[in-house]
Amino acid sequence: MKRREPASLRDLSLASVRQSFATSRWAFATARWALLSLATTASLLATFSAPQVAYAQAPLAGAPVATSVDDVARVLEQGAVLERDRRWAEAMNHYESALKLHPGRPDLVEKLSLARAHYDVSRRYSDASFTGAIRTFTERDSLAVLEEVLEKVHLHYVTPPNWQQVLTSGSLNLEVALTEPDFLKHNNQNLTAEQRDWLSAESRRLASAAPIQDRKQLLTAIAALAEASERRTGVAASAVVMEYTSGATAMLDEYSSFLTGQQMDEVFSQIEGNFVGLGVELKTEPQGLLIINVIPGGPAEQGGIRPQDRIVEVDQYTTQNATPDQLADLLRGAEGSMVRVVLQAPDMRLRELKLTRKRVEVPSVDEIKMLDTDRGVGYFRITSFQKTTSRDVDAALWKLHDQGMRSLVIDLRGNPGGLLKASVDVADKFVMDGLIVATRGRSAREDFDHKGQVVGTWRVPLVLLIDGDSASASEILAGAIRDHRRGTVVGETSYGKGSVQGIFPLASANVGVRLTTAKWYTPSGQAISGQGVQPDITVRTTAKPANGKLLPISEDAMLRAALQVARSQAKAP
Repeated sequence: MKRREPASLRDLSLASVRQSFATSRWAFATARWALLSLATTASLLATFSAPQVAYAQAPLAGAPVATSVDDVARVLEQGAVLERDRRWAEAMNHYESALKLHPGRPDLVEKLSLARAHYDVSRRYSDASFTGAIRTFTERDSLAVLEEVLEKVHLHYVTPPNWQQVLTSGSLNLEVALTEPDFLKHNNQNLTAEQRDWLSAESRRLASAAPIQDRKQLLTAIAALAEASERRTGVAASAVVMEYTSGATAMLDEYSSFLTGQQMDEVFSQIEGNFVGLGVELKTEPQGLLIINVIPGGPAEQGGIRPQDRIVEVDQYTTQNATPDQLADLLRGAEGSMVRVVLQAPDMRLRELKLTRKRVEVPSVDEIKMLDTDRGVGYFRITSFQKTTSRDVDAALWKLHDQGMRSLVIDLRGNPGGLLKASVDVADKFVMDGLIVATRGRSAREDFDHKGQVVGTWRVPLVLLIDGDSASASEILAGAIRDHRRGTVVGETSYGKGSVQGIFPLASANVGVRLTTAKWYTPSGQAISGQGVQPDITVRTTAKPANGKLLPISEDAMLRAALQVARSQAKAP
């Protein structure tokens, strides 16, 4: 039975239960999901069992960052070092950070595109689900995948696709792949320089030939090149087609991408709020896998793994005979299976553990507590928006209510987003009625106004904390609260991701695509992309914890400012 809050905090005038398009669209989970997230090549949940790639967020440790308008040459020089060492994830973060200071610079944009292409190829060919699938692919199989991907783009992408650009992007992907050791290892280790140059030249010639008018013409052109490749170079036609398939989505925007079977599993784990693994958040480094966070209740915590430990060996594979990405992949496995890891503590001591992989629940709401018991200021943090978030927020609200909450601080800092429905459901708990968010796409079914309902609305005074890494679904909540004047937004301008992605598994193979299907707008009609949500009270970040934990309030200027606002808003008991 649903617990009922006193009328002073919730409006009980309506008894109806909300039913909307946002609810019904989830009935076909196997067909597509609507995501609002910064995740691109790897899903957010991949950070718990695979390398952490923070897209357009803080750079990885050790990656150089642009600091002034005059240092572009130095940025390019430092980027060249990362490229030479094939540290593509760090190169991506490096160029993304530089572009924040030098927006739109063509040389930096080009470098970022190349780094992404290299990372994409390397990541796919380190993914056992992908290499296992393509090992048995015929040319016909790969063309069926490409045809289905092009159809998804044609039907669902937010703007009409430019098929000529799709072809050009595929040619770039193929040229990059021909320089990647993992691609050559799986397709033709004996490829000569002459053969490589011929195939690269043919792909460029194809991209610059007569304009491609439709996807059928595109498919025919790619098939012809793939067949010629197999005859002249020994690189399988299916491998060539799959590079064009990946390129077909990569060129659309930074959030659209091809998904391997493993990556789709990770996305759906993110949606569900659980995954099978050890329960750790990782960052790849040349020295191994640095533990950033340990999830409570998981095998890692039970085995005594702590943040700042480093995994240097997995089942006999070390940093000497495997890349960090490959080590991260080795942590995956079936529920109940064993994995052996060697960890290096910060003091350099080594220890060995044998752990059993289990299903780990990933909380989306944590740090639930009273910041000021006397003034009744409650607090919790939303780390992502997933299927369990609405339920988790309900539990947090009731817990704080029972402790005497009279005002509330919700922390969205560092929250990269998640599910559209989850963000709408959370906003609906605080917005009395009216528009929460509007989505607009090329297809009429993407056009929808998500509205709040009076029933079940909490009236507790509200403060939201945001920063430059609060994105997408986080921005929907912050934008709705700000536009409805339902609370005070404190912190920094948010990231500015105003698009919705759909996840489309394919029928032709165990792969899928993530496509941008719509743009979204705040209740006032503001487009968030590239703009972000402006806070009511601006407070700059002065320090960030390395492990995702909260700083002491004495060191957290944003939280101190939010607490001051919340204290002033708290109603007398």
